[in-house]
Amino acid sequence: DWFLHVNLWDAHTPYNTPPEFGDPFSDTPLPAWYTEEVLARHRAGCGPHSAQEALGFDDRWPYAHPWPRQPHVINDMADARRMFDGYDNGVLYADQIIGRILQRLEDRGWRDDTWIIVSADHGENLGELNIYCDHQTADTITSRVPLIICPPSSSGLPGGRVDDSLLYQNDMAATLVDLVGGEVPDDWDGRSFAEDFRAGAPARLHDDLVISQMAWTCQRSVRWDRWLAMRSYHDGYHDFPDWMLFDVEADPHLQHNLAADWAAVVDEAARRLDQWMSAMMASAAHADDPMRIVLHEGGPFHTRGELPAYLERLRATGRGECADRLASTHPRDLEKGG
Repeated sequence: DWFLHVNLWDAHTPYNTPPEFGDPFSDTPLPAWYTEEVLARHRAGCGPHSAQEALGFDDRWPYAHPWPRQPHVINDMADARRMFDGYDNGVLYADQIIGRILQRLEDRGWRDDTWIIVSADHGENLGELNIYCDHQTADTITSRVPLIICPPSSSGLPGGRVDDSLLYQNDMAATLVDLVGGEVPDDWDGRSFAEDFRAGAPARLHDDLVISQMAWTCQRSVRWDRWLAMRSYHDGYHDFPDWMLFDVEADPHLQHNLAADWAAVVDEAARRLDQWMSAMMASAAHADDPMRIVLHEGGPFHTRGELPAYLERLRATGRGECADRLASTHPRDLEKGG
């Protein structure tokens, strides 16, 4: 009996796949949604990891080294090409490492008796919401992670299929405990979809999901049907409105905020969010919402203390209107020194 956990960093900022890996994506087209107009709009915008600060607020940030594959500023489509290719190279490089691990299992005769799970802690915004090379929002880009489950052939479980169900990551933990014959603790929030998995059926555990972010912004979002409704309590200096609404089927890269046109859908999102909050607080072991604690402590961890210097940078780079809006929106952050 053994368990092996392998953590691969290669798809994470900075994009630094070894030079000898080459450029396997150099001839592929850029994503159709990413146009010159989108880039121009992003360069006029603001926020950490936005187009003019692709690695944080400025070059003082930890990943701001001269990595050949990692642009610091997205000046033009060539820089965007480096970003997309740098990320894709990291994913392909990691994929090949996983292939080597699977081959070692095969070589030792262990593959037929081994569960193999590939997942991740977060996705990566590559320009969506003017966030580059990072994961800062409670959206369908940051929260979209792989979940590849390959049971041992000796288990007799059904073969390959695709499941597009809405799942929380902690559902995976409950499911794995269940699949290997354990008992899922009653006080876990995660729910097992092992029964559906064994039957080769979709894992229909949730009608909606509530997604949270408190590291770079303070946001909660509701994902259901074709909708993603995002509520910002602290915008992380991205100049987000309080509510954003996206049709993720028609607009998977979150280019068109429909909140003003679909007020009834925003109201439904607020209802679902309130219902979720009531259920969470009823079962919580503590008396307060962690989001409120983070806001009371000064807002998202990675933005604390950054606003005064960032306002100067915005004005120095021709974005004075952005600076004025952020200063007006976050007076307490300025009073506290950021």
